[in-house]
Amino acid sequence: MTVPLDRHCLVELQVSAERVSQLRRIVAAHLRHWSLDLHVRPVCRAAEELLTNVRRHVGDDARCVVELRWTGRHLTVSVADDDSRMPRLLDGGGGGLSRVMALSDSWGTCRTAGGKVVWFTRYAETPCTVGLLPGTPRPGGRTSLGSPVSELV
Repeated sequence: MTVPLDRHCLVELQVSAERVSQLRRIVAAHLRHWSLDLHVRPVCRAAEELLTNVRRHVGDDARCVVELRWTGRHLTVSVADDDSRMPRLLDGGGGGLSRVMALSDSWGTCRTAGGKVVWFTRYAETPCTVGLLPGTPRPGGRTSLGSPVSELV
């Protein structure tokens, strides 16, 4: 299976309770389209945490931009908003950035000219479908260990 070297999705929205759930469905649809089904739940939960933080700390109807980028090896999700206050990882917290940290391989923040970006990454290698088919049956009930196509030649 050949995957383009770069997959990208950009969504600009005003954060509200219903927009968070809509964006969760958009993220899930893109991940499934990219054959990253195993990553749907953790990525959607972490993205939802970032959006909920924008809603909680910046305010309802705050404008933000959500970006997904998959290179075939790493998936990066970032949320940019217009607030210059940087987020903090709280001690003993079970949500927010603590949850993002638990659901990702790495995360971080970056100041921008108009606010900040909070991002996380997950290792998400191109799905491998070669070799998942059962081998061609051999006489005597044995199954081949080789490629099913090469056995027919």
